[in-house]
Amino acid sequence: MNPPSRALFAAALAGAAIGASAQSPAAADATVSLVVPFSAGGDADLAARNLAVVAQRTLGQNIIVVNRAGANGAIGSAAVRAAKPDGTTMLLGRVGSQIVLPAIQPSVGYKWNELTFVGLLELNPVVCVTRTESPIRSMKDLVDALRARPGKLNYSTSGAATILNFAPQMLFDITKLGKDAAVQIVYKGGSEAILAVLTGDVDFSCGNLTSAIGNVKGGKLRALVTTTPDRLKDLPDVPTARESGYPQLEAIVGWSGLYGPPGMSRELVERWAAMLAVAARDPQWIAATEKAGSIPRVLGPAESDKYAAEQFAVYERLGRQLQIDLK
Repeated sequence: MNPPSRALFAAALAGAAIGASAQSPAAADATVSLVVPFSAGGDADLAARNLAVVAQRTLGQNIIVVNRAGANGAIGSAAVRAAKPDGTTMLLGRVGSQIVLPAIQPSVGYKWNELTFVGLLELNPVVCVTRTESPIRSMKDLVDALRARPGKLNYSTSGAATILNFAPQMLFDITKLGKDAAVQIVYKGGSEAILAVLTGDVDFSCGNLTSAIGNVKGGKLRALVTTTPDRLKDLPDVPTARESGYPQLEAIVGWSGLYGPPGMSRELVERWAAMLAVAARDPQWIAATEKAGSIPRVLGPAESDKYAAEQFAVYERLGRQLQIDLK
């Protein structure tokens, strides 16, 4: 695990008695709604439920995970944007909803830097998968099949401006196959996208490992590639994008982060950041995060803002280059 920032640990020490001093008494006692802008069972939902265990124990407040799926994550994100910045409504943000969507669709209703980014939580390797019974056994097989049958294969996503669509579109661009090389079938979230592969409703899917790892390890899905620079310790036989001849795919990686409404006070941000620092050292949270197929990567508020800015620049460029058009 990459170590959390020095500033974040300083915040943890300063907030050792994380309590009502950073909030009004009413807010300190109130139940916290941790909004997930995607459906239950997906990557964001798993990350939220893992974090809620630590947050409830550390903050001494009841944490309820609330799934508000729809519009590629925009509905839940907009709800948190409109909430009072008192620490009782927080967002489990994802790169797709917080960075990609504002980069591709400026009219979405919120900017990439409008909500308060408390801290990055984890990175999610992206893998492309097929059913084990599929004749497609490698990235070369997939590209060959796409080239032989243009527009005939299909793949599952959770929307045009999500990681699940960016990875295939990046592949189509790299191989000069065109944006319509395969047909996109949209589902509500990552778990449903994976189910579509399992049932044979789609030929392949490229999404976060957290949604697929159980079925990959269980032998029901075949992982063709991972976008991480190094092979994953849990899937040592799966080649990286670079090994497969497509290093450009490394730019596509998922992540989770904790956000609050715009205008949160410094004291509240530090309170929640201190909780993340506790999580970063918590063996239970680390084990649960790794079990889900994610890589723990806790960053403080300043570092998270810098990381988000870099990600926004990448996806804004990719959106123009790939000519993704959201109606």
